[in-house]
Amino acid sequence: MKLRRSFWLALLASVCWATTALAQEESVTPKEAHEGKSADELAKELNNPNNDVAKLTFKFQYRWYEGDLPGADSQDNFTLLFQPVFPFGLDETETHKNVFFLRPAFPFVFDQPVPGVENGEFDWDGVSGLGDMVIDAAYGRTYKTGWLWLTGIVNTLPTATDNDIAGKQWRMGPEAVLGYIRPWGLLAAFPSHQWDVTGWGGSNYSTTQLQVFASFTPGGGWAVGTQPIMDYSWEADSGERWTVPLNLFISKTVLFNKMPYKFDIELNYYVERPDAFGPEWMLGFNVTPIVPNVISSWIRGM
Repeated sequence: MKLRRSFWLALLASVCWATTALAQEESVTPKEAHEGKSADELAKELNNPNNDVAKLTFKFQYRWYEGDLPGADSQDNFTLLFQPVFPFGLDETETHKNVFFLRPAFPFVFDQPVPGVENGEFDWDGVSGLGDMVIDAAYGRTYKTGWLWLTGIVNTLPTATDNDIAGKQWRMGPEAVLGYIRPWGLLAAFPSHQWDVTGWGGSNYSTTQLQVFASFTPGGGWAVGTQPIMDYSWEADSGERWTVPLNLFISKTVLFNKMPYKFDIELNYYVERPDAFGPEWMLGFNVTPIVPNVISSWIRGM
């Protein structure tokens, strides 16, 4: 296992920045950041994909790989995904509540294994750098009955700093969510699809993604359940189209010095993946500070 120093430095710097700079925000107090809600109330609100809570999510993911290529079974890597979300709550009526959000995701990969084009062998050091950024814009509605839906557009932008980890394309397509949420938990499906729009990669891209949510919120700020992300590539070779994990997660929302944070641990085991090379396991740890929604406050104050 390649426990690289760069990963731990990134982990330390990210968490320190999130927990100190935001906690010391002078213009907005911690109470205003979560409107005086308890950890359990916040956990249930965060369980809703249409929530209007501002947050900064740091996802630390460690993957083991396997495949038919020589040396594939000994490969692993770290990924840090930074995802800030500042939703904008719209009109709320007696029957429903609306929200709009613009959600970017910045992936930083460390020691990503890349097989050689000619011989299929792996560079032991792997590739590190910024990956392609994903950004989606969506509008959603949650009804008092518990039903919810969301629709929007997702984009993948060619921002990678190394060609070996770059998609080399601008990709775009629709996304939607249909779900049912109650105090006990959430059941939902989140399908999306992207096609290549333009780029220099020279290959076609057409991939459908489906994330399924089944979570239980027993109280005390806890949540447990499954939220696997499944991919189907319409352009891949026959027999290598699916990537399907079995997923289990557990999360806890807490208040530290009146500042709310959500912590998640998740585990994926991939029952389907590309035969030549693909992930076998993924262990993830997520840190999410709940922050003042300064963008919504600024727009409403204009």
